[in-house]
Amino acid sequence: MSNIAVVFSGCGVFDGSEIHESVLTLLALEENQCSYQCFAPDIQQHHVINHQTGEAMEETRNVLTESARICRGNIKNINEINIEEFDGLIFPGGFGAAKNLSNFAFKGKNCSIQADVLKTARAFIAADKPVGFICIAPAMIPLIYGKEITLTIGNDAETAEAINAMGGKHVDCPVDQIIEDKANKVVSTPAYMLAENLQQAASGIKQLVARMLKLSR
Repeated sequence: MSNIAVVFSGCGVFDGSEIHESVLTLLALEENQCSYQCFAPDIQQHHVINHQTGEAMEETRNVLTESARICRGNIKNINEINIEEFDGLIFPGGFGAAKNLSNFAFKGKNCSIQADVLKTARAFIAADKPVGFICIAPAMIPLIYGKEITLTIGNDAETAEAINAMGGKHVDCPVDQIIEDKANKVVSTPAYMLAENLQQAASGIKQLVARMLKLSR
């Protein structure tokens, strides 16, 4: 049975992990009789958003503490990952991937990846293990891999242009499909970059998880 590491970026679409994508990912793993462990970096969020109004709030929150909300407290610091225990790695989306795990939301093609996230992802790459990216999370791929990788965030032209400028190779993709870079064991899907409901988001996420598990065996 495969064991997958899942990295969260907070709790909430506008400042952390997209909750639906995160839960759908965990559900898909369980439906495939796969075990998993959730992780997050122990850092402060870039900011906190009131999800009812869309306005920034005058408070600070911790990415690890907030991520624990999604998985009922069963989460560890990303620095505790033992790569040998896992067969693959998945990054759900949500703007936390572009605000906390990286700063793509603010610096676009000139962005950087949070140090612990970069170290972890590259350890999986060095071990020749598959990595999956959902929604906006694929924007991190070019900097993580340091070379041209085929990927998708859906069909948003501006975001795709920034990704290509970073060295990626963006491919338009419908919500119910995945894009795989076979040579590098990288799988991505648009999810809520395109999805209008849970079922649409689930369609691509289920395919991503299924493909990840095949690659991990």
